[in-house]
Amino acid sequence: MQTHLRFLHDGGFWVVLLAGPACWLILYLIGMPVRSSAVSLSIVVMSVIFYPVLEEIVFRGGLQGALLTRPALCRSIAGISLACVITSLLFAAAHLLRQPPLWAALVFIPSLVFGWARERHDSLVSPTVLHMSYNAGFIGLFQTA
Repeated sequence: MQTHLRFLHDGGFWVVLLAGPACWLILYLIGMPVRSSAVSLSIVVMSVIFYPVLEEIVFRGGLQGALLTRPALCRSIAGISLACVITSLLFAAAHLLRQPPLWAALVFIPSLVFGWARERHDSLVSPTVLHMSYNAGFIGLFQTA
């Protein structure tokens, strides 16, 4: 199997991939409004393809990659490095531009997952797949307004 697809044989990847639907179920059970109309193709393309690819290149590839060159930021607890935490804080802060503060803050948690995947697989492919999957479920199931 090609190097960039080795994550497909990692049980940890499948656990965090399945965490997305578990979170959507929790959101549904606590009363998050379910989408009542069709999603436009442009929203799907932007939210499920364009933004995840761009954000993973910028945040996990650029920022987290640069922070990982500093030995003090490579220390990790449970596979989460300080570089990943800093990147996730900035990722959540960037979401303040288009989302209410609570939603932007909640983006911190999946961002930690994406950063964990980036470091675990030494690639941007697995965090991008996770990001696309999480966005697809959320956009497809819930209101975006």
